Amino acid sequence: MVRELIIGLYLIFFKLQFNFFKLFPLQDKVTFVVSFKQNNLYIYEELKRRDVASKIVFLSKNPQSIKGQVDNATVLAFETKDIISFIRSIYHLATSRTVFVDNYYGFLSAVLFKDDVECIQLWHAAGAIKAFGLKDQSNASRSARAQMRFKKVYNNFHKVVVGSDAFANILMEAFDLSEDRILRTGMPRTDFFYDFEAHKSIRANLYRTNPSLKNKKVILYAPTYRDGQLNHFDMKLDLELLQKQLKDEYVVIVKLHPAIRADNDFDRQYPNFVYDYSDYSDINHLLLITDLLITDYSSIPYEFSILGKPMIFFSYDLEQYKTDRGIWKDYEEMLPGPVVYNTEDIIACINDDHFDLKKIRDFARTWNRYSTGKSSRNLVSYLYKQEEQFKVSHG
Repeated sequence: MVRELIIGLYLIFFKLQFNFFKLFPLQDKVTFVVSFKQNNLYIYEELKRRDVASKIVFLSKNPQSIKGQVDNATVLAFETKDIISFIRSIYHLATSRTVFVDNYYGFLSAVLFKDDVECIQLWHAAGAIKAFGLKDQSNASRSARAQMRFKKVYNNFHKVVVGSDAFANILMEAFDLSEDRILRTGMPRTDFFYDFEAHKSIRANLYRTNPSLKNKKVILYAPTYRDGQLNHFDMKLDLELLQKQLKDEYVVIVKLHPAIRADNDFDRQYPNFVYDYSDYSDINHLLLITDLLITDYSSIPYEFSILGKPMIFFSYDLEQYKTDRGIWKDYEEMLPGPVVYNTEDIIACINDDHFDLKKIRDFARTWNRYSTGKSSRNLVSYLYKQEEQFKVSHG
């Protein structure tokens, strides 16, 4: 009840400010509302490459993470205690012809954009294992008012960017959207996997700062977050057993979900074997040097599959997760790698080379059909109606 009251007051304030600024004329301006910066920055770089005249604005709770990577753009704190920046942010949202969002933002339930405005959802993943949106089973515990608010937010997604027909189907179901709202340009962030020149310097830098990553095969453990573990992650992977069995050939990188703010000492407990890269800003960099990915319900496999490398799904709490959050399809059937429930089985999969690389390649083709290294170019061409450049195969 208290939470709903606070949200309601916030949305009233937002709506009043937004409606006032709607009295101002629209500008040739692109505003990015950022939770996960990769998609947004790839579009920004393409806008720069084309030398477009549009003003560029970034709104983020963490503006410092963006300021060092952009120039000739306005960067503001959004939904923070900086009330001046927050009000300026609302002004930009009300006066931009194009608004990009990359997550669920409650303010969308309180605003009505002008007819000439397009709000484009850049969802922060290329696919989905866990249910979300209207299919998130935790919604059952939310109030009717909250569920109505969710629907209003989703209805403000004028277009949703996808990299595959498979993900388009999921997003239409999750957000209750019609086919005409799907934009098949490919996911801009996946352009990274085709930038082979950049890969060389990224690998060199990672190896220079930690030579152990070059001298051994790298296992990356990247689990998703669990509700209730944002300040303390309950590590179920037996790192001691992995060290005992695999230390001669492998090292392990741990990359916890960005939402988790837990203090860990994996490096100290397992020196020269486990390296905690949870604070490393871009997991895609780590994927370049990863020989084997271990994850669970994360969306990372959809992008990692582009590299054609093996992965294991360590799903020790699968039944509980199905109950709490929900899974889109039959879990074991949809995945391109073995599903295991304990560390012993992980070790057995590695020692027995229990991986099907053809299945991984097929998975990559299914989920990255339109993400072929030109996604940012396709999307910017769409924005500026340059149809001769917006050529995405639907055959």
